[in-house]
Amino acid sequence: MSLSQAQKKAFRSIGHHLDPVVTVSENGLSEGVIAELDRALSDHELVKVKLALAERDDRTAMLDELVAASGGELVQSIGKVALLYRHNPRGNPKLSNIKRFEAHHGRR
Repeated sequence: MSLSQAQKKAFRSIGHHLDPVVTVSENGLSEGVIAELDRALSDHELVKVKLALAERDDRTAMLDELVAASGGELVQSIGKVALLYRHNPRGNPKLSNIKRFEAHHGRR
C-alpha cells in the first residue's frame, strides 16, 4: 500500500487542520497506545500522532514501531508530530477525515 505523491499532498493538506489524537510518551509503546491508534485509524483513517520524546533518533525509532504495529503508512513527519494513514473500506463517512474533507482544497 504505497501512496502517490498527489495522495500524500492531499492528505497533508487535510492533516494540517487536525489535532493529535494519540500521544506517545517516554514510557514507550504500550498495548493501550497501540489499541488507541488502531481504533483511531479505523475510525478516522488519517490521524496525527504526537511523539513526546526529546531525542530525534528515539522519535524515528518509535515512529517506525508505530507504523509497523498499526499497519498504516507514514504520510508526513515534522518535529514531534507525525501524520499516519490507513485505509478503511467500511469507514464511517461521518468519522473519516478523508471522507469529511473530500472537497477540501479542490479535492473530489
